[in-house]
Amino acid sequence: MTDTAAEPALFGAGLAPFGAGLAADPAEAGPLPMGRADAVVFAVADAERAARRYCAALGLRCTAYAGPETGEPETLSYVLAAPGTRIVLTSPVRSTGRRGRELTEHLDRHGDGVLDLSVSVPDVYYAYDYAVDRGALSLAEPYEARDDYGAVVLATIAVPGGTRHTLVDRAGYAGPYLPGYVPCEGF
Repeated sequence: MTDTAAEPALFGAGLAPFGAGLAADPAEAGPLPMGRADAVVFAVADAERAARRYCAALGLRCTAYAGPETGEPETLSYVLAAPGTRIVLTSPVRSTGRRGRELTEHLDRHGDGVLDLSVSVPDVYYAYDYAVDRGALSLAEPYEARDDYGAVVLATIAVPGGTRHTLVDRAGYAGPYLPGYVPCEGF
C-alpha cells in the first residue's frame, strides 16, 4: 500500500519512520520500527454485501478474494482498494474451526468493526521482537506464507480492546493480497 491519510498524523505525533532514530541498544526505548498501513481488516456479518456497498459508496474496487472456493472453508474475504487504501472485509462462513469460531465470537462481542490493522514493515522478525520485548502480547510469531506469487512474512501482536496488529513484509510477494487470495474482477 502507498501513502495513507493516517501516516502524517502518526509521524506528526512523534513516531518516526522505520530506522529513524533507532537506538543501537535494543533495550533503550524508541519508536516501533514500522512503515505504512498495509490494510485495515474489518469483521463484518456479510462480507459480500458490505463489499458491494463499499465499492458503490466509496468508489473502491475489489482486487482480491478468498473463500471456500480458494481453500478457506471458514471465512469469506474481499480486498477493496483505491490509491493509498486497502480494506479487507471478512465474514464467517462456518464456525466449526478455530478461525471461524474466533471471527464469530468477535462479531458477537463487538459487532461489525475493525479486526486488524496490518502494518508494513521492512523486517517482521525485528519489528516483532522489538514490540514483544517492550510488552506487546504475541498472537502469532513471525512465519512465512507462500504461493505461486512469492512469499510474505507475517506476525501478529495484540492490542487492547480486541483489535490486533499484523506486521507484514511483502517485499518478496507479487500476488493480489496474501497467499490464498485470488484476483477479483469486482462486482
